[in-house]
Amino acid sequence: MTESSGNASVSSSSSLSSNFPDAEDDHTIASILASEENAKAEGQLGKRLSHLDSIPHTPRINGEIPDVNDASFDHERLSERLTTYGLAELQIEGDGNCQFRALADQLFRNPDYHKHVRKEIFKQLKHFRKLYEGYVPMNYKGYLRKMKKSGEWGDHVTLQAAADRVS
Repeated sequence: MTESSGNASVSSSSSLSSNFPDAEDDHTIASILASEENAKAEGQLGKRLSHLDSIPHTPRINGEIPDVNDASFDHERLSERLTTYGLAELQIEGDGNCQFRALADQLFRNPDYHKHVRKEIFKQLKHFRKLYEGYVPMNYKGYLRKMKKSGEWGDHVTLQAAADRVS
């Protein structure tokens, strides 16, 4: 993941190991990312995704919680779209780290790197407070303490911070 501010882009370093106890995860992830095989695979995936045709979609707005039939229909629609693009659904453990596990799966091909992803998102939230605090419905320091904890659900702010961090 990279940190970006304005037009400048700075690579994140492994100085995280002094701030966080999971330095082994960081080193493992770094070696995976450095491998030539993964670089090739990432290029192929990016190439595949950038050449996909758009499927027309009308978003559905729920006024109330959907019933089981609606939820089943929505899941069938998702499955059809995934099949159209040659993709498949992957079940992620729902332990409160699911957003971070899903991101780890997409970034590192392994949901077990969710701790590393959470740390990077936490750093993004901490270092670029002004970008995110207006979207947090509570005291920002309290929000940061909450988001640092394993098992705490990610939200729209953590998802945006993840997107900003990798771009």
